[in-house]
Amino acid sequence: MLPGIQSLGPCEWEVPLGYVPGMRVPGVFYLSPRLAGTLEEGAVRQLANVATMPGIVKRSLAMPDIHWGYGFPIGGVAAFAFEGGVISPGGVGFDINCGVRLLSTPLEEKDITNRRELAERLYREIPTGVGGKSSLRLSGKDLDSVLVEGASWAVRQGFGRAEDTEFCEERGCMEGADPAAVSEKARARGIPQSGTLGSGNHFLEVQVVREIYDEAAASTFGLVPGQVCIMIHCGSRGLGHQVCTDHLRVLEAATKRYGISLPDRQLACAPLDSPEGRAYFGAMAASANYAWANRQVIMHRTRKVMEELYRVPQKEMRLVYDVAHNVAKIEEHLVDGKRLRLCVHRKGATRAFGPGSPGIPASYSRVGQPVIIPGSMGTPSFVLHGTQTAMEKTFGSTCHGAGRVMSRTQAKRRITGREIRESLGKAGIVVRAPNDASLADEAPDVYKPSAEVVRVVHEVGLSRLVARLEPLAVIKG
Repeated sequence: MLPGIQSLGPCEWEVPLGYVPGMRVPGVFYLSPRLAGTLEEGAVRQLANVATMPGIVKRSLAMPDIHWGYGFPIGGVAAFAFEGGVISPGGVGFDINCGVRLLSTPLEEKDITNRRELAERLYREIPTGVGGKSSLRLSGKDLDSVLVEGASWAVRQGFGRAEDTEFCEERGCMEGADPAAVSEKARARGIPQSGTLGSGNHFLEVQVVREIYDEAAASTFGLVPGQVCIMIHCGSRGLGHQVCTDHLRVLEAATKRYGISLPDRQLACAPLDSPEGRAYFGAMAASANYAWANRQVIMHRTRKVMEELYRVPQKEMRLVYDVAHNVAKIEEHLVDGKRLRLCVHRKGATRAFGPGSPGIPASYSRVGQPVIIPGSMGTPSFVLHGTQTAMEKTFGSTCHGAGRVMSRTQAKRRITGREIRESLGKAGIVVRAPNDASLADEAPDVYKPSAEVVRVVHEVGLSRLVARLEPLAVIKG
């Protein structure tokens, strides 16, 4: 472990006050000895830098997928007091509400005898990649509705069913969205991209439930061994990226205007109750709603393909849950015996609310919120459930994925997309992507092992294992 880091227990480490000057609270991160070699000193310094920000509550946090990011580390969680605290785009990230949803089906693995045809049909139906453009023709007025209504807009247009929104975090719509805070450039990028998968680590995977760890929780979520499910991982596309870019410029100036001293300009922020802070929150919430609508449209098109190929009625393909990462939300949490209103930033971290928490579907209340942790291409994904421990230790948060250990440039130097395609093919996994370069970017070994990352949050109790899913076919952006 890095010098100066102190052990708090198995897989739990503290970055003490004084690690960097001006820390208001300590930092805490979760990592197993096996993952210690993946820990970047720069990411730990970012975690400590976050602890210097005004209004931060209790501690600066990072999950076991921690790695270096813009301002905040990816895998970072920070809560700021609603009164006297700040909001920071660096604590949300550029891909606002990049998130994951899991769709269950009544099919079994043996029913998917035509994996290549299925992959081709999904690839044709769902635009992917950097230049992927939607068949939707949104007007400016339509986009305003998307930004305000989120997944409900998509349902109202015929993309899915009303009950789908019940199984989305925030019911697929954040309050406080302000379309007026979204620039014309961001709007222009968003109009042709609604209902598209995007590039980078975004994907659509046909998966099989390979193992159940908690039968009661799995039954509550509607998961059984051998069942075919579909996982969708994408976000707010160019619109969210542009919103982050636009408001970073504004908040960099605001940081100076409000006399906020920071160790890194990438932590640019503004008081939550300032005009700049409110504008960013409104634009971020609008971007989050765009992302929920985006995933809703993609899911509807996926259901359509499955219905056509396998004669499965769409109503029998149920949304298990849709969970967000890369978002800042106003929540109430119990801190040192007091209930506080906070702005919780989760950047590359996922909400993991425990049993009985507000805001989760009534049918899941006894178990806790479903947590969906995608693997990297060719590696397992996991379903877990939230816990009371997470509510007490991490403001109801857990990891969001495996976490990169290698840049995309390094990945391309190590292995070719063709080699990845062939390797996955030997394992029975069909891959469809715009080109081989996009596969090299996301090779399985450029990420931490997903099973070990998930084991850490399970052992610490931030979320508990329910099921392991393995890929059958992968659509990459």
